Amino acid sequence: MPPAPRLAPLTGEGLLADRTYAALKKAILDNTLPPGTALSVPELARQLDVSRSPVREAVQRLIHDGLATHTPHRGAEVSRVDIDDLRQLYVVREQLEGLAARLATEHLDGDGLAQLRGIIAEHEAALAADADNAAQIELDMRFHRAVREFAENPHLLAALEPIAGRSHFALHSLWRGAEAPRLALDEHRAVVDAMATGDPEMAEAAARRHISRLRVRLGQATAREATPRRLRAEQ
Repeated sequence: MPPAPRLAPLTGEGLLADRTYAALKKAILDNTLPPGTALSVPELARQLDVSRSPVREAVQRLIHDGLATHTPHRGAEVSRVDIDDLRQLYVVREQLEGLAARLATEHLDGDGLAQLRGIIAEHEAALAADADNAAQIELDMRFHRAVREFAENPHLLAALEPIAGRSHFALHSLWRGAEAPRLALDEHRAVVDAMATGDPEMAEAAARRHISRLRVRLGQATAREATPRRLRAEQ
């Protein structure tokens, strides 16, 4: 069983439920709460120094996002990473993210385009400042979430949010190399440039190409990680 998490009490301003959710999501994405960690509401409430209600709400949001799962008789836990499952998720995500980009292009106005370019500029600055993976993953998620929201299709959003949430676990493996975050950011820029032309088919192709390349890089990253394990086993 994974070791018990160690979280700092909440600080800052804003709605308590939102801050609790943000703290738990950050802890999952930076691996403070690794896959398989039990999300005990009483224990998390104690560590965060909040009541159980905002923690319970936050855990439900994490389940909706695909970052946590609920198992009967065991309760909620951080979603586990299964490479074969992730590969299958990326196949589905490629189709749905392409559709999201297509629909978003049909609805995109000047303000929406400026918002997408703003997220890319923030990510560029984070990359230049050598920000940690958790900060860059959050910007990656913001970009894809914005495209999905501009698509203005609640059924697509409901189908894609949990898939995208779970697939972002893979970014910890994908982004260990210095080149991977840069590749992802450049591909995001290509998606926005395609959307800016007003051509839905071009935007869909760019978005699908981005997710397809992520899937290829995931396979390469996991192959690199498996090689040292095989060598250790043979020694």
